[in-house]
Amino acid sequence: MTALALAAAANAVVPLQTYVQARAAEMNGDETRSAKLFAVMAAADPADRTIARRAIATAIQSGQAELAVSLAKDIPPDQLPIDARLMLAADSLRVGKTRRAVTDLEKGATSTEVDLFAPLVRAWELTSQGKAEGPAAMVNLPANSPLAPIAPEQRAAMLFALDKPDEALPLAQQVLLQSGGRNTRLRLAFADSLVRLKRSDQALVMLQGDDEALVAARARIAAGRPLGMAIETPAAGYAEMLVALAVDLGRDDNKALPIALTQVARHAYPGHSEAKILLALLLDGDDRPDAALELLRGIPADDLLAGEALDLETRLLGDKGDEAGALRRAKEAAASPTAGPQDYARMGNVLGDMDRHAEAAAAYSEAIARSKRGQSDSLWTLYLFRAASLEQADRWNDAKADLEIAMKMEPDNPLLLNFLGYGKLERGEDLDSAEAMIRKASSLRPDDASITDSLGWALYKRGRLPEAITTLTRAAAGDPSQSEIHEHLGDALFSSGRRIEARFSWQAALITAKDKAKTRLEAKLEAGLSQANAAP
Repeated sequence: MTALALAAAANAVVPLQTYVQARAAEMNGDETRSAKLFAVMAAADPADRTIARRAIATAIQSGQAELAVSLAKDIPPDQLPIDARLMLAADSLRVGKTRRAVTDLEKGATSTEVDLFAPLVRAWELTSQGKAEGPAAMVNLPANSPLAPIAPEQRAAMLFALDKPDEALPLAQQVLLQSGGRNTRLRLAFADSLVRLKRSDQALVMLQGDDEALVAARARIAAGRPLGMAIETPAAGYAEMLVALAVDLGRDDNKALPIALTQVARHAYPGHSEAKILLALLLDGDDRPDAALELLRGIPADDLLAGEALDLETRLLGDKGDEAGALRRAKEAAASPTAGPQDYARMGNVLGDMDRHAEAAAAYSEAIARSKRGQSDSLWTLYLFRAASLEQADRWNDAKADLEIAMKMEPDNPLLLNFLGYGKLERGEDLDSAEAMIRKASSLRPDDASITDSLGWALYKRGRLPEAITTLTRAAAGDPSQSEIHEHLGDALFSSGRRIEARFSWQAALITAKDKAKTRLEAKLEAGLSQANAAP
């Protein structure tokens, strides 16, 4: 909406009525309409900075960057909130005006702008001028600088941008060891720089692994094509920093700030597909699944992170009850001539969520077959997924065979040890071996509530009630929301004569119990524990 359009609209509305409509739109989740209505009010009363700031914040939250920028430019810089300043800097960087972005941020009203954002953009300005002082600034930060956690990855990107791969590569490798959930994105970025610098062999080494994006990236390099993922400009570096901050802040319940940071990142660097995926996650966490789905559908099919986007899309569709839509999207990907193991694994996941376990097992079988042809390093995970589907389809012997194959690949994997051990325990098979497997899994992952529960249940099955109750109590404290743990604890307490405490545990289990477990728990609460209603 242009300034002229805002002025015209302002003359045609009653501000109070417009405010009510803006708030109603906001409460209904229509932030796009809300932002436009607040903008109309701001144009009607330019002196009201509160409404103007509200309009800017809502425009940023809803992804209307141009509207946010146009509103922010009409307000004195010292009266702008930080998200508006960040958006103005992004707008400058987007068109290559790095000096203006630095100046705006250095005049910021908060230490966050002055100590975090401005130094980074200043370092990128120097880098874009071919000066080594840019990456050097990332080394000489004060000990308490808020930039410190992301300085190494930014410095590596700057060194690549300066065509200094021998300096950048060791730093990049160190960063990848500590990058957590952003590991794939950074691998792609650093590898893209290596390709540009005619170091494709080193890029391919960096891209080793079974992740769908890494596989696609290797194929693209083999075809002589760039990855389009490098972090080599001030805009890209600024966006990457905002995404890194948003990932950390996104763990909190309040999603407003990480959403704002991600929207600013997208304006600075529109091609940042990870920012779109992160934003979709944040919007879903903010109870806006439809907006998240619309965003994901805008990621091109040939984007290296398209598979990750589709994984999230199918999950969100399933969460909102559109299982048919999730399956349709998964089948479309699997029907592609270039479909790989992940496409069939995704279809297996969707079918499993629909309780179509035999079909899920068949999908995982195709994923296994395609992984074998590519010598996948994570083949064991597909055997684990197929085993889970086979067990749900009442084919325990087949599931057990898959688990044993997977364990030959990963003999010390706690997930496999726990699954196979607990499966044997449930069926009364080789209890000594089952307990040994679960104990080993517990020693490898002592803080895992599910594995602790398995160990407690093994002790219960072996008749060691005091030890079982202690272990199951620890498991329940570790994951209070897990119904199965509370039911196991209730059964153990009842069997030891502590019947009042047992009923409290069963009541807790009933809160999140489903179907058969719920019926079983209700029977226990009414008549107590019996052979007919005991947990398996």
